[in-house]
Amino acid sequence: MTAADWEWWQKAVVYQIYTRSFQDSNGDGVGDFQGIIQRLDDLRELGVDALWISPFCASPNDDNGYDVSDYYSVQPEFGSMEDLEELIARAGERGMKIMMDLVFNHTSDEHPWFQESRSSLRNPKRDWYLWRPAKNGKEPNNWDSFFGGKAWEWDPQTGEYYCHIFSRRQPDLNWANPAVREELKNIARFWIGKGITAFRLDAIHLIGKPLDFRDFPAGTGRAFRVWENTPETHAYLQEFYREVFGPFGVFTVGETGGTTPQSARLYTDRKRGELTTIFHFDHHHLPDNHDIHALLRNWELWQRGLGSDSWDAPFLSNHDLARVVSAFGDDGVWRVRSAQALGALLLTAWGTPFIYQGEEYGVPNAIFEDRSSYRDHHSAYLVDQFLKTGYLPDEVWNAYRSSTRDNSRVPLCWNSHDHAGFTSGTPWMPIHPRAQEINAEKDRSSEVSVYRFFIELIKMRKSSPALWRGDYRVLSRSGPVGVVVRRDKKGQRAVIVLNLSSRAHLMDLRSFGRSYLGKGLTLHLGNYLREEKIVEQEHPFYRPRPQLGEPLQPQLWLRPWEVRIYL
Repeated sequence: MTAADWEWWQKAVVYQIYTRSFQDSNGDGVGDFQGIIQRLDDLRELGVDALWISPFCASPNDDNGYDVSDYYSVQPEFGSMEDLEELIARAGERGMKIMMDLVFNHTSDEHPWFQESRSSLRNPKRDWYLWRPAKNGKEPNNWDSFFGGKAWEWDPQTGEYYCHIFSRRQPDLNWANPAVREELKNIARFWIGKGITAFRLDAIHLIGKPLDFRDFPAGTGRAFRVWENTPETHAYLQEFYREVFGPFGVFTVGETGGTTPQSARLYTDRKRGELTTIFHFDHHHLPDNHDIHALLRNWELWQRGLGSDSWDAPFLSNHDLARVVSAFGDDGVWRVRSAQALGALLLTAWGTPFIYQGEEYGVPNAIFEDRSSYRDHHSAYLVDQFLKTGYLPDEVWNAYRSSTRDNSRVPLCWNSHDHAGFTSGTPWMPIHPRAQEINAEKDRSSEVSVYRFFIELIKMRKSSPALWRGDYRVLSRSGPVGVVVRRDKKGQRAVIVLNLSSRAHLMDLRSFGRSYLGKGLTLHLGNYLREEKIVEQEHPFYRPRPQLGEPLQPQLWLRPWEVRIYL
């Protein structure tokens, strides 16, 4: 296979935009399509190849757009269909593709389909959703909702329950109905016709509910596996691939919780024809986020487990997670350096990496003092549940602030002006409390910039075949310093050395042997190349700074959160 034979997405870097919080163009306090257009040159300079736009179909916003009321129109507060078409065209002029977020597991309860479905037991669209009668005067089974409570809502109008794996205002579609699947295919084709070339498929691992609607086993708690990643789901996706994804050459990434490397291959093995790649979440459930080797070994496990006929989609942050520099790094004195190091960790990984807006500026969690500043209803519900079970209020409140999805949904800070340059009006939720200190303009003008380092990382990734197509082998097995080798079938190599800690460390590479490292490797990128004086937390000291082009030495003295990449 030559470089020309690789698909565009295998060499790509994808950037996720949460439209509501990215850039407002008209002063209504909500980000919009024209705001994205204003920032396209910034994104092109960053070097990304595709923009994943969070849901933009019409929605009552019970779940920030993940509750669609019309798949064929756009959310008015984001702009018009013409604005979206302009965005697609302008991005294309800059060599960037648009990835649409399709929410096909459920709709809004305000969608006309559901309104018809609930109107009568005999309505033609009754079977478009999952309706069941009561069982012994209670819910049809013991399924729970991700958003708390039961996954069934009683509807007095027709005297039955409907299923909702998420909010009660998000009724699940019945994929077992061929008419539903045909209409969803038409929707996908409609957007492909608008110029969409990639889809992120929300909660796609949940679409194939077991047709017997069996209970989950007693004593297993919230056993979501009963309706996660089922054979029905795989059958539906294969049908979708044959009729839509395959013929149109669409790049797809599915959100699939609860997968292992082995079960994920059912989605991603090219011979099966389902999805291009998936998002998995193992690395966000480690006992210690600061255990670099647990993280590296997890990524190595997935690369080996998926195999040569599959592809991965590594990420460290998205709209549902805490900010990466707060979750995996040090968002205090070492915020910039740790954001750079984590960027290197992500952008040297195997697969197609996904950056979330603000990662390139080292944005940390937004810690507000007033609970009313938050908008994440799901996290607020969990807070109330924990309080009812006897947890201390301060303990629960601190946990909420560090984990709420609002950490990643706070408006992006562009400068130090009013409302951080996000809007000229009143923002839909409060601006980040550290906006004066941390914003795009300030980072770009700083001597040590996260943004400029991301640009260098992305350029290096694209110019080095070993970084975008090589295998992924972790040499180090303990301590705070990770050593990773990327090597392709032609023998091209990249060695990445990362100190993911806030202390300096001496790394001895001699134990790994020359068979892995070898000769000829020279330093091509590092995040400490421009500074000579380094101050460690306990005492000041001096060390010669690393020099571009210097050979890989058997011993490396690494500063806090230092990364070096040798090719």
